[in-house]
Amino acid sequence: METITIQYRFLLPDQVAQTFILKLDAKRIELVGDILMPVPAWTRLGFHRCPNCLLNAAEQQYCPLVLHLVPVVERFAGILSHETINLEVITEERFISQQTSAQRGVSSLLGLVMAASGCPHTAFFKPMARFHLPLASEEETIFRATSTFMLAQFFRRSAGEKVDFALKGLQEVYDNIHQVNIAIAKRLRAGAETDSVINAVVLLDMCTKYMPFIIKDSLEEIRYLFVPYIKDSKNGEAG
Repeated sequence: METITIQYRFLLPDQVAQTFILKLDAKRIELVGDILMPVPAWTRLGFHRCPNCLLNAAEQQYCPLVLHLVPVVERFAGILSHETINLEVITEERFISQQTSAQRGVSSLLGLVMAASGCPHTAFFKPMARFHLPLASEEETIFRATSTFMLAQFFRRSAGEKVDFALKGLQEVYDNIHQVNIAIAKRLRAGAETDSVINAVVLLDMCTKYMPFIIKDSLEEIRYLFVPYIKDSKNGEAG
């Protein structure tokens, strides 16, 4: 099986390094590898289950998303969200190194884990996980999310399915993720000893909650980038 490897290395304030090596199935863009058992009770599907959960409780004992969060929660047990850490991310294409806060670094890691976790609601972000951009800014996230959604419409049209170029479906995606984030935060409050992982989820959710409004306002701000694609109705020339 062909896999994609992404490595996150956190150098913590006490100079202890925590390394996470994530392997993704190259076709399904889902995390592979055995889950170490036993796992905490807060990983059970019925524990603070997402109100919009699409999984069958009779077939699925554990939430696939939070199962993959267990190592992160355990290894960041003593780290506070505001503490400064050094983060190194190694993908097959590049190496990124940056000093940042614990919550921002963990938030970047969680975004990748959630997208590739096997949760039906986060599956929409698999293309972004495949081309992962660590520590993405708000503007970069807007560009990547809307571009991913629009490219998805191209493939939907090719498959004979209805398309949505008005981005209405993107708001639905983020509405569902918002509900998932709230439920995850409740689970983590039962399992995390410090706030770094919880606040990392909160940080992700801030973007998720306001993304529809951000997209509406910010897309106008980046319109200038696409002038070469827009035909000038006055003189018939591009941009």
